[in-house]
Formats: sequence, C-alpha cells, structure tokens
Amino acid sequence: MQDEYITVKGQAEAGFVEKKSEFIGQICHVENADQAIEFIGLIRAKHRKARHNVYAYITRDGSTTRYSDDGEPQGTGGTPVLDVLMKEGLTDVCVVVTRYFGGILLGGGGLVRAYSHACKLAVDAAQKMRMCLCSRFTVKCDYSLYGRLSYVLPEFSAKTVDEDFADSVKLTVLVRQELTDKFREKLVDISNGTVSLEEEKDLWQDFA
Repeated sequence: MQDEYITVKGQAEAGFVEKKSEFIGQICHVENADQAIEFIGLIRAKHRKARHNVYAYITRDGSTTRYSDDGEPQGTGGTPVLDVLMKEGLTDVCVVVTRYFGGILLGGGGLVRAYSHACKLAVDAAQKMRMCLCSRFTVKCDYSLYGRLSYVLPEFSAKTVDEDFADSVKLTVLVRQELTDKFREKLVDISNGTVSLEEEKDLWQDFA
C-alpha cells in the first residue's frame, strides 16, 4: 500500500483571459467520486451562463479517474486538465475549468494550452498537503527526560501536535509509519523503560 500521497486542502481558484475567452480554474479536495460529482455540479450551477465547464478528477477511493471535454473538441479540455493533475502527482482532487467564450476560436492547440494553463493556475493557488501514513504517539515522561526527548524528535521527523506541561510532560506527536518501531525503541532506550507510550496506528496526516 502506498504510504504517502499529495493532495490539496479545501478549494482554490485562479483564471486568465485568452483572446477574449475567460478561463477559470477551480480545484477542490475530494475523497471519492460522489464528492467530485457534487463539486462539479456546484460549479456548473455557479457558472450557468458559461459555454463549457470542463473537468477532471482523480481519487484514491477505487482508483477512480474521470474527465470530460464538456462540448469542446475531443481531447482539448478534460485530457489536458487530467494531464496536469497527473504530472503534479495529485490525487483526491477535482478540477473544473470554466470557459466563457469570447467569440474568437482558439483552435485545438490553443484550447489544450488554455485548459492546461487554467488548471495549473488553480493547482498553484491551492495549498498542498503531503499525506503520510503514520502513528499518533502520546508520550508521558518526567521533566528530567524532556531535554533528551526534544533532541530525539527531529531525528525521526516527528510532528508535534500537542504539548501539556503539568505534573509531568505529555506530548502528542505524529511519526511516519516506517519509523514507528525505531522511534518506540529509541524512547524506551533513552528513558530506561520509564517513558509511557500510547500509539494510535494507521492514520493519514499532513506532513507538508
């Protein structure tokens, strides 16, 4: 099973004008085909007067890949959008490129470039997330061990999500799956077995 993938957070939008035609790229994080279809429907409703709402989406759920030229000549709309998503290495994303026709024909090559560019603008406007399979560790230790613990965390690229300093130190950290065994062994070693560890496995979290 793949232990990491790149996606986007939320939604983003960007556009440009080419020979009086306005192209608007809109990208959204989706986790299945139903969510992608819902997003496409929302964009179509928002841009009812547009000539075309070309789309493409890729989801990990069912390894689904779909695209549509939405009335543009075959291969000039959906395929270029999908190609951009694949070149960017994105998944769990849907992009809709809306075109308001300006009266000037762009030709096949012009359309491919325009739809690719609009998609790339939307991708660049979005916040990327590098989702990694990991474990969430709750670590409890005495204050005397905190210094050594702080030194160890960067060694394993651990991501601290919570800190609690009360009678003892309590940290919640994320560690990528391939490092969890060594991380656990290291903490037991530096604490001579006195550290308290609770682990929640098989989580997907953003390590961007």
